[in-house]
Amino acid sequence: MSIINKSAALRRHMIDGQLLPNDVTDERVIEAIEQVNREIFVPDERKGVAYIDKSIKIAENRYLMEPLTFAKLISMADIKADDLALDIAPGTGYSSAVLSKLVDAVVAIEENKSLAEIATNNLAIEECNNVAVVEGIHKEGLAKQGPYDVIFIGGMIDEVPVKLLEQLNEGGRLLCILNQDGFGRAAIVTYNDKIMGIRILFDANAPKLPGFEKAETFQF
Repeated sequence: MSIINKSAALRRHMIDGQLLPNDVTDERVIEAIEQVNREIFVPDERKGVAYIDKSIKIAENRYLMEPLTFAKLISMADIKADDLALDIAPGTGYSSAVLSKLVDAVVAIEENKSLAEIATNNLAIEECNNVAVVEGIHKEGLAKQGPYDVIFIGGMIDEVPVKLLEQLNEGGRLLCILNQDGFGRAAIVTYNDKIMGIRILFDANAPKLPGFEKAETFQF
């Protein structure tokens, strides 16, 4: 079997064995995932486990989210073809690549310079020409390119910065894994008329993303 055919077979096995049995049935999401070579976005020493249903370490304190959690989250967000997406902490670029198949354009904010360069290269290899990778602070987003219809955060966070919520379009959705008392919950967060709404979707395990910790409060 050629490398190309083997990669396609592994993707199909991931879809049939992990995603479809767990209610990821959005045809657009399935098609997008099937188009992206996940192993391209995994370090060389871990390419053999690119399609397992676990988070994969890509750098110090940084991980590629497990396929099922990622697919299930984006499949529940009603992502439309003409949406503008902001991808926070894309790492090596996998989430941006999948989102690029679903939306009109993707802005990817990566604060690790090395990862930003790797993501840019990987996305070029995958011909994701509607993604712009920008080096910047994750929790700051990139307001000047917004507002966004979809914001995706690639890791578990303690809280959602208001600065990111303010970059959502009216009716926009922020997708994340929230840390609630040590347990991960996949959530869609909205911010309409400056009122935040949180819809918990399902329990989810994901490594924490540095930079989104709750501010410590002083006790007297």
